[in-house]
Amino acid sequence: MKDIVCSIITVSYNSEKTIKKTIESVLNQSYKGYEYIIIDGNSTDGTVNIIKEYESQFDGRMKWISEPDYGIYDAMNKGIRMASGQLVGIINSDDFYETDAVERMIEAMSEQPYQILYGAIRTLHNGVEKSIGINSHLFLQESMIGHPACFITKQLYDDLGVYDTQFISAADYDFMLRMVQDNRVVFTPVYRVIANFSTGGMCASPKAYYDLLKVRKKHNLISSSEYKKTVIKCKIYDFLHGQK
Repeated sequence: MKDIVCSIITVSYNSEKTIKKTIESVLNQSYKGYEYIIIDGNSTDGTVNIIKEYESQFDGRMKWISEPDYGIYDAMNKGIRMASGQLVGIINSDDFYETDAVERMIEAMSEQPYQILYGAIRTLHNGVEKSIGINSHLFLQESMIGHPACFITKQLYDDLGVYDTQFISAADYDFMLRMVQDNRVVFTPVYRVIANFSTGGMCASPKAYYDLLKVRKKHNLISSSEYKKTVIKCKIYDFLHGQK
């Protein structure tokens, strides 16, 4: 096995119902050469107490902070700045890894300085498996690859940039669209289930869809007029159906 340190980042806010499973999925990784960084957004429930309960089990490999932030991507960027590993994985507090997730990514890692490795995701609805799939980076203009199953070299983040916090829920898509346009970046698919993703989070909201449209407009995947028409149609639909 390669002598690589992997930094795993979890961002959380009021996640007491789900974060135990996330933490345990990191704790039980078959590959032990990792550090675990939790960036909590000043939770007001029992999230921080749960983090403290698990801290000693990581034998010094966990570090965490709890403070206000400017959203999920601001928290991710904080974690990336704190990371000391050569490879970085981000798993949110309502998702969890397969036990061999880090091991599989380390095996697939090359010596390329700017590498994005991504695997398959198992999607869960109310705890029941709904689907398993992997989207190719070759079709990023059509759909996002599974961010919870992505591992990215720290040097890429350091040299090419992190997440743009102007986007509240689609900055990961914006990031990948930026990276796929840079011919220095190597995308490597890993055809194994890496992460488990639970439906019904922030990405399912109307605001998230509007944010996605903003990203698509920024990258000229839709025109300004198409963007405006779609937003108006969505707002009318949301008003008629009582959505916010």
